[in-house]
Amino acid sequence: MENHFETGLDALRQKILLMASHAEMSVNQSVQALVQRDYDLAVRVREADNVIDQFEVEIDEMAIVLLTKAPLASNLRLITVAMKVSQNLERIGDEATKIAKRARDLAQEPPVKLNFDITRMAVLSLTMVKDALDSFVHRDSAAARAIIPRDKEVDALNKEIHQQLAQHMTANPETIGRCLHWIVAAKSLERIADHAKNIAEEVVYLCEALDIRHTSKH
Repeated sequence: MENHFETGLDALRQKILLMASHAEMSVNQSVQALVQRDYDLAVRVREADNVIDQFEVEIDEMAIVLLTKAPLASNLRLITVAMKVSQNLERIGDEATKIAKRARDLAQEPPVKLNFDITRMAVLSLTMVKDALDSFVHRDSAAARAIIPRDKEVDALNKEIHQQLAQHMTANPETIGRCLHWIVAAKSLERIADHAKNIAEEVVYLCEALDIRHTSKH
């Protein structure tokens, strides 16, 4: 019984890592499509969202089966946190789809002549996601706590990009539509960092049985 349960837990962890790799790839490709003005890649990313949605459904089903067999409170925490991690990964996939939609539209318009570092923002957000998942796999509460403040750097970059684009729209009203696409894409990257932060907070709960989501001091 115990071995059977452990096998189930391991399968759940593996499925989450597989889902994570799909979500990360979607974000990477959507940003690539955005920066390189690649219409076809943007379309492919949008089509891949169904795969990530299906992972969430499968993980929930596995988790529900395991919940009926969970012998210890710590196992219950692990399973419920796994479901929350999967939920956040699904939302990361949704944000990648939003970026891809903007990339698709922008690829059909003349480029906006502006120098802002959306790639750096994407790297910061994705690194937070990767690190949050590592902290989940290794049950490393200290690593999870260290991720949470990094969200502020992504917020600051989003604000900076937003201001640059707002100034550009004022000076060049004909670019408003295109600039708004970029604003939405940057906002999606900021939300991806938020989801990474959510995963990190869930890992703290998993390791310490402490809910820090709505506390001001992490």
